[in-house]
Amino acid sequence: MEKENVSNDGIVIVYTGNGKGKTTASLGVALRAVGHGLKVCMVQFIKGEWHYGELNSLKKLEPDFELIVAGKGFIGIIDDDHAFEEHVRAAKTALDIVEQKMSLDIFDIIILDEINYAVHLGLLNLDDVMKIVKNRPKQLSLILTGNYACEEIILLADLVTEMKEIKHPYKKGIKAKRGIDF
Repeated sequence: MEKENVSNDGIVIVYTGNGKGKTTASLGVALRAVGHGLKVCMVQFIKGEWHYGELNSLKKLEPDFELIVAGKGFIGIIDDDHAFEEHVRAAKTALDIVEQKMSLDIFDIIILDEINYAVHLGLLNLDDVMKIVKNRPKQLSLILTGNYACEEIILLADLVTEMKEIKHPYKKGIKAKRGIDF
C-alpha cells in the first residue's frame, strides 16, 4: 500500500444487527492490527462469566492485545443470578475502564464489545457513550459492537456494518458449538 493512502487518524466502527459475527469481526480487525504492530484493547461489557475460546487465544497476542472482561454475563438468561443493579454497576465500571485506557494514549484501537446492547438494556446512558465517542483522541479507533446500535451512534460512526441473521442452527435445535459460538 502506498504511504499517501494511509491515514494516522482513527475511525469509529460499529458492528450491529441480529446476526452472528459482531465480536468476531472486531477480533478480525484486532488480529490485523496486531499484525501491523498496533496496540489493541477490548473491554467486554456484557460477556463475563462463561469461558469463551477467545479468552485462551487472545493471550497469545499479549502484550499487543489486552482483554478486559468486565461484564457479569448475559442478562436474563437461564444462569443469570445477578441483580439488574449488578449488571448496571459492571457496565459503568467497563465504561470507566474505557476512559482510563483512552487516557493512557498507548492503544491504537479500543473495542467496546456489546456496548450497543448494554445501552439498549438500560445498563448505560447513551449520552455517556456518545461522550466517549466524541472525546476519543483523534488517532484512536473505536469499535462498538452489539445489537441495537442507536441511531445517534450510527451517525457518529465512520463505518457501520449490520449483521443480518438469515439462518441460525439454534432454530433447528442445534446447540452452541465450541470454537464456533464460544
